[in-house]
Amino acid sequence: MTVYAIAQLTIHDRARYERYAARFLPVLERYGGRLLAADERPAVVEGEWEREKVVLMAFPDRDAFERWAGSAAYREISRDRTASTEGVVLLVRGVGPG
Repeated sequence: MTVYAIAQLTIHDRARYERYAARFLPVLERYGGRLLAADERPAVVEGEWEREKVVLMAFPDRDAFERWAGSAAYREISRDRTASTEGVVLLVRGVGPG
């Protein structure tokens, strides 16, 4: 079943984050992931939101997500993300077939 990873980030080192972002997509796609949305100015429709950026990714299943997240290729580039941002990443199961 499809799973979605939702990252909510505050960026405090823009140059280092941009270095991560420039290498992100090829690694994501190599493991079957798809970037669905990335927005630094999402509209807050209800409640309060303290972050700057939201990223939405889809993976065919949890195993694909875990292969990506645990891969040497992602661990290498993610050092820049973890050093340049604060935030939370959620993994959400899809509903329905697929």
